[in-house]
Amino acid sequence: MYTGIVQGKENVLSLNKNNGFSTLIVSNHNHFFDDVTVGASVAIDGTCLTVTQFSGDRVSFDISDFTADTTTLKFLSIGDEVNIERSHQMDKENGGHSLYGHVEGMAEVVEFTATGETYRLVIQIPQDNINYFFLKGFIGLHGCSLTINGIDEENKTITLNLIPETLRMTNLNKIKVGNFLNYEIDQTTRTIVDTLTRTLSRK
Repeated sequence: MYTGIVQGKENVLSLNKNNGFSTLIVSNHNHFFDDVTVGASVAIDGTCLTVTQFSGDRVSFDISDFTADTTTLKFLSIGDEVNIERSHQMDKENGGHSLYGHVEGMAEVVEFTATGETYRLVIQIPQDNINYFFLKGFIGLHGCSLTINGIDEENKTITLNLIPETLRMTNLNKIKVGNFLNYEIDQTTRTIVDTLTRTLSRK
């Protein structure tokens, strides 16, 4: 489990295609992985991946073709920055929300404009998944736990505001209109919405 409080960024060192999966290697410049072990779970741009190798200055992950097709990980290139969050330890503070690293898909950036030192971000949610989001609820976006400040159900868009600290700590400061971001739905909200929908459809 994750909190959506990104610890910082690391760089992509390589991304190699294999049979049915790809191997991603990222740097350890900020020492996020100094105590990591093979088999540990790490959120990379919000996607839960398993550590397969660690050599001190680099760490490897395998990405299934299904995960690559669902997420922005397939767009990564050498040198790109990725958001990093190690899995949450139960005796530590959770300053965000409960995320699982189970990316639903990719949301398109339709607006990214400065409002003083903060930025207004508007994303478009594909299909009918807009039904799982609500005002003042939250969304996992590229691994960041963000509060929803506006919803347009007709246009299937969500509005968020990014504070300077979020921009400093994450790769969201490099957003451009037309980019895609990994998004995660709150699983509690999904359960409630789906249960009510199924119950009402039977009546």
